[in-house]
Amino acid sequence: MRPAHLPAPLALHRYDHLDTLVENRTVYTLDAFELNVFETHQVARRVPLNLGSLVLTTMLRGKKVMHLPNRPAFDYLPGESVIVGEDKTMEIDFPDATEAAPTQCLAVAIPTETIRYTVDLLNERYPKAESHSPWQLCEAAHAHLTNTPELTGTLERLIQLSQATDAAKDVLAGFTLQELLVRLMQTQARQLIFRDYARHLTTHRFAHVVSYIKQHLTENLTVDKLSGLACMSKATFFRVFKREFGITPVEYIIRERLSEAKRLLRHPLATVADVCFRVGFNNAGYFQALFKKYEGMTPGAYKKGLLVNG
Repeated sequence: MRPAHLPAPLALHRYDHLDTLVENRTVYTLDAFELNVFETHQVARRVPLNLGSLVLTTMLRGKKVMHLPNRPAFDYLPGESVIVGEDKTMEIDFPDATEAAPTQCLAVAIPTETIRYTVDLLNERYPKAESHSPWQLCEAAHAHLTNTPELTGTLERLIQLSQATDAAKDVLAGFTLQELLVRLMQTQARQLIFRDYARHLTTHRFAHVVSYIKQHLTENLTVDKLSGLACMSKATFFRVFKREFGITPVEYIIRERLSEAKRLLRHPLATVADVCFRVGFNNAGYFQALFKKYEGMTPGAYKKGLLVNG
């Protein structure tokens, strides 16, 4: 089963129908945005690309090495996205691309006015937990992202709309593009607070909550307790947390426990039952059902795969 954070690769062009072997481009133009699909079928170095607008790129197949202004080069793999600022040139290496194993990447060019309108709307009507940290789409920090299931789902709807013949597709695409921007900002917020919480303990109440969850993962973590740590009512905490990160506090706890479970399952002597209780679940059937829902396989199958690939 395909992981939830990895969009389905699109059909490749026949080799004899390609215009070029490096960054062969297919364009879908809608009123709200432009969707580009790039394929590369041979090794290439330092290929420049500039689409003018701010661009969200998402890897579907293969591997690239990205060179962005003012930052070190980095590997770019399926399940990841990169935001490239307006009128910024990216340079791309294709170290492994071949006819049999090409790279494939999406690039959504987003108009500046759409970004500005969406950010202003969120800050006016749906402010974040901390007034010093308003909604914004970061083009430099946190520009290289690991996709979330929510971001991936929105990207897949954009792809479907780009290829649709529905007369209303441009209207639907406009709403979906705004959702994409929200999902992007939520993904960046997760990267900032969930991964780098230690740097923000004194300036962001949710960083304090995340720290507590990580330190007490095996305990009974109630929304009452967590909302108290955030100095919010239970209802406000639940609502603002989900708005800011795109998932509920309960979903975050589940994902943290499953992440720890995957780490523990890598130990050759660890059993599924033992791992279940060590990460805070008290029902093995519930643990297995959640693991399969989020990871696409049972914990036993996950462990078996680790041993086989070992």
